[in-house]
Parts: sequence; structure tokens; C-alpha cells
Amino acid sequence: MAKIKENVEEMDFDTEENTEELETAVEEIKTEETEMKSSAKNVTLTPYEELFCTDNMEVVQQIEMSKLLSFHKHPFQIKDDEEMEKLVQSIAEKGVLIPAIARPAENGCYELISGHRRRFACMKLGIDTMPVIVRELDDDESTIEMVDSNLQREHILPSEKAFSYKMKLEAIRRKAGRPSKNNSGQVVQNLRGKYSVEIVADEAGESYKQIQRYIRLTKLVDKLLQMVDENKLKFNVGVELSYLELEEQQEVLKFMKKWNVIASLEQAKQLKTYSQEKKLNSAVIALILTDKTEKSASITLKKRDLKQYFPKSYSKKDMENVIFELLKQWQQQQNIEENE
Repeated sequence: MAKIKENVEEMDFDTEENTEELETAVEEIKTEETEMKSSAKNVTLTPYEELFCTDNMEVVQQIEMSKLLSFHKHPFQIKDDEEMEKLVQSIAEKGVLIPAIARPAENGCYELISGHRRRFACMKLGIDTMPVIVRELDDDESTIEMVDSNLQREHILPSEKAFSYKMKLEAIRRKAGRPSKNNSGQVVQNLRGKYSVEIVADEAGESYKQIQRYIRLTKLVDKLLQMVDENKLKFNVGVELSYLELEEQQEVLKFMKKWNVIASLEQAKQLKTYSQEKKLNSAVIALILTDKTEKSASITLKKRDLKQYFPKSYSKKDMENVIFELLKQWQQQQNIEENE
């Protein structure tokens, strides 16, 4: 139609012949406009909601903050720190750019899978709703997705990795153990022939042994785990101490606080050895933690030096039992004197 109008503008209307050409051009314009109007009737506009769908056709909903619940046993901390302040500023200027992920919960609410920090930032700004994609996921699927989405963060504490790796590993094992036409029934291996811990390791970019070390940290008492998070206790030291019984860990913690010392890796290994041999008590803990040399992972008492104190019929085991019993009595006496 633009071409027709261009030809009309170039015409000389002084002659009768050109007047006829003008009338013909006008008729052509009317005909083309009629055709365009007819075609327009068949045009369907995209609904507003579809403009905000994800690539896999998931609809983004605006959901009230009061209906968004935290994930059950969410292992990641929400800190009101400098990074949070940057997120708050970003949302204040641009809004929430990436929708949260949630699944339906009871009473019309939704359990957040990812987006806990975004929710916190929105609440600080007084925002009432947040964009959310709602998915139908079972407990294991939601656990795996929750871990994967949160591990993308730049700064993650050792304790957060520890509990999230453990949760994901357990979820993968449960899924692998469910009988289905796509499942061989093997609890710890999937169809690719990989063990569950190897799957977690591959997807996290860690070695499977490192994943196992992180998971060991979940065996630490809270105070020791906090020390690992704060880098007051080295990661590998925390791993070694995780093999101690909970009561033994508490005793180690008490002595470290009392003497203002931090267990070294060698000392932690000694504590682990004595614990596994069922010989670890307060006296032994005190001896190990006050030993500054740290040259050996064991305390050596020569048999020929000890024989003079024992009957000839005593075996090595008998002598050890007496020594540890005497150390225990000595430690009890020390506690009595301290409390007087």
C-alpha cells in the first residue's frame, strides 16, 4: 500500500488521463485496506500471563509473603550482612529478576525451595508479594533442587555444605531405592553405574572423598561446628574430632576453652585413636592438648621402664588398664581440688 501512495504523490492531476489513474489508485488502496482489516480479525494477542512464562511454559505467579514458608530443615543461613544489603538495593531498584521456586503446602501456602534470601530482602523493603514458580515435587525432588539452587551462592559455610550434601545424598539414595521400570533397585548406584556420593561429588565439583569429609562435620557438636565455620578450628581438625563420641567432644571443647588452646591436626588424630580404642578420658585429653611437641600420634611408655611397678604375671594389657585407671583417679582428684 505504501508503494501505491508513493505513485499517487508523483501523479500530475492536470490531465483527465491522470485523474482516471488517481481514481484507480484510490480503489486499490481501499481494496488493500479491506484485506488488511479482514486479516486483523484472525490475529490473536498473547495473554499477559504468557508473556511471563519460563521456557518450559511454567507460569510465574505473584504470591503473598505470608504464604511463603521456609523449606523444612533448610540448612542455609540467612544473614543480614553486606551481601544481603546489596541484594536489597538491587531489588529496590530493579525488582526480583529471578522468580523463586516453591511447591504447594497446606492451607493454601507454599514451601520455598529456592528464594529464601530474596524473600528476606523483599520483607525488609516492605514488599507484599514475590514472583514464584510453583512446581509439583515430592520430598526428595524438592530436597535435591533446594540444595542445587543454593550451592550456586558465592560464599557458603562448611556447615551449610555439610548438611546440604548429607540431605542430597540421602534423597538420591531413597530415589535410587524406589522400584520402577527405570530403576534397577540398587540403593546406592544409579543406572549410570555411579554411587550416590559420586553423583553428589560430580554435580558439586568436589571429589567424593571431600563430600564424605564434609558430611562427617554433621557429627560435630554445635560449638565445634561453629568454630569450623568461623575458621577458629581447621576443617580437617573438625573432621577428625567428628569421630569422637559427643561426650568426648564436649570434654575436648571444655579443655580447649579452659587452657585457651586449639587442637592441631596431630592432636585431633591422637584423640581419635584413643577414642576408637575406648581409652579416651579427661586425663588423656588433658595430656594430649597440653603436649606442645606434636611429634607423634601416640604416647609411648617403654615396657622395660614399667615392669618394675607391676607383678611379673601382668601382661601389657593389664599394665595399660592399671595406668588408665590411675590417670582417671588423678583427673578426678584434680577436679575436686579445683572445686574446693
